[in-house]
Amino acid sequence: MSADPADAAEPARHVLILGGTTEARRLAEALAHDPSYRVTTSLAGRVAAPVLPPGEVRIGGFGGPEGLAAWITAHRVTHLVDATHPFAERMSFNAARAAALSGVPLLALRRPGWSPGPGDDWHFADSLAEAAAALPELGGRAFLTTGRMGLHTFAHLADTWFLVRSVDPPDAPVPPGLEILLDRGPFTLDGERELLARHRIDVLVTKDSGGSATAPKLTAAREAGIPVLVVRRPPVPEGVAEAECLEAALEWLAGTPG
Repeated sequence: MSADPADAAEPARHVLILGGTTEARRLAEALAHDPSYRVTTSLAGRVAAPVLPPGEVRIGGFGGPEGLAAWITAHRVTHLVDATHPFAERMSFNAARAAALSGVPLLALRRPGWSPGPGDDWHFADSLAEAAAALPELGGRAFLTTGRMGLHTFAHLADTWFLVRSVDPPDAPVPPGLEILLDRGPFTLDGERELLARHRIDVLVTKDSGGSATAPKLTAAREAGIPVLVVRRPPVPEGVAEAECLEAALEWLAGTPG
């Protein structure tokens, strides 16, 4: 459902949330109860059955930063919140460019990343390609939880068996040794323990997504003595304000004129 341009009777503050994350949905829920805000959440449309937040929802792309800037202007958006996945690098840079073009303040809402603790055997990569290059030295039965969009990066690894977990089925190309598990978090520690044991997993591959919904796999890997290959997050565009929680995002909205 696409939002219509605001008129004089609507709230003075129109917040466009670039969503698809738990943080985006919680922000929309908080703003939906405040009559001083109009909230529109934009979803990329990559998930077949997304969990829709309250308020107005727009599904699909904008046509690059210029298209996003034009939409912001046409719909009288006063505040832009980039609450996309921490690895949605292109959308984040499009948001920064669109904010600059339209003159609208921008906030990047990002949950804190994960950090290794005592007993963890973590190895780091700066990209999926770097992770694919390092993987054969760490194990031969990989639990790959980096999402379906980058699975082609591992397609050449014919000697590695993969258990892949994603919300929707992946598109080809995919690794030849592959079992697909369609599931959506949150996941339990007992469930992750059982999964690692049943599939004889000897290495876990994940992005540093942060949050609690998918963190139990890290604990299960530590308990089992399994190495974890972690893909680092891309940086937030330079000069963009950041918040790590809902409360900080609400404070930014309240204190930032639009």
